[in-house]
Amino acid sequence: MKLSVVKPPKNILVIRLSAMGDVAMTVPVIRSVVQQNPEVHITVLSRAFFKPFFNDIPNVLFVEADVKGRHKGFLGLFKLSKELRLLRFDAVADLHNVLRSNILKFFFKIYLTKVIQIDKGRAAKKALTSGNISSFKQLKTTHERYADVFRKLGLQVDLSKHKFPVKMELNPTIQNLVGHDGKQWIGIAPFAQYQSKSYPLAQLMKVIESLSETSKYKLLLFGGGKKEGDLLNNMASKYEHTINIVGKLSFQEELRLISNLDLMLSMDSGNGHLAAMYGVPTVTLWGVTHPFAGFAPFGQADNCILADRTKYPLIPTSVYGNKFPAEYKNTIASIEPSEVVKKIVSLLA
Repeated sequence: MKLSVVKPPKNILVIRLSAMGDVAMTVPVIRSVVQQNPEVHITVLSRAFFKPFFNDIPNVLFVEADVKGRHKGFLGLFKLSKELRLLRFDAVADLHNVLRSNILKFFFKIYLTKVIQIDKGRAAKKALTSGNISSFKQLKTTHERYADVFRKLGLQVDLSKHKFPVKMELNPTIQNLVGHDGKQWIGIAPFAQYQSKSYPLAQLMKVIESLSETSKYKLLLFGGGKKEGDLLNNMASKYEHTINIVGKLSFQEELRLISNLDLMLSMDSGNGHLAAMYGVPTVTLWGVTHPFAGFAPFGQADNCILADRTKYPLIPTSVYGNKFPAEYKNTIASIEPSEVVKKIVSLLA
């Protein structure tokens, strides 16, 4: 009697509907999947804004989830599941595992479609942020958690063999904005979702001043919205070789620029993951959060600069930076500007 061999799926739907950084973290994993399994075709289901992340990956299509419009609520997700069913997927890789994706999972199981969900390691992360010294250890990275989903579908995924794409071509708009003076390009993204993860602007300005004075670097300031744009405009006006990018480029043009950076300085935030998905050396600053939770940018674990845990032993107080004791609000300020500059200069040397 011959045993039947279950063949890995060739047409896979990937669900990741969340924030920019989370979606960006899927990019090197999905690249690895199609690089190492060339017979596989992937369709990414996410918000329309994130479509440019996947433009350079062969065998990958993109479908918009309009969760604030026609796909809103239970009935909207049912409508979405019917639309997706027409694409005849062999399996679904749920890299989200929240209420919306669980509802979609229910509908797909009705259609007898195999669904594998990410194990987010919630219990281990809760222990990590409990303040218990015995629980302070490196957890599995989010990238490996994503990769595990595809492995459970029978695919080969070795993230150490991932290959980055070539840098994207710069159009005249970007070239005219940044200039052609031969300096190394450093992206600086000083903001994060929570203040507890944002480096104080006074200290950041010391970093910018030190880098500007060398005349070796072009400093490109990234952010979003009018308030951040105004702050960065003021900052850029004080230092030579410093340009505020906010409002000057489309999002797709920003991605092209980021892919051509020599280095990115970011908080524990989405911009760090954007740079890392293009293989740009990425220095990240960490306050009440910690890379042990698994959210360091892809391939950049050695470039994380951490707050003083001797002074603040409860770090990490939360996974996302939204919970912390009052006296921990400014933990990130314990990172000295000279330490940041030293790290940047050493990576660019």
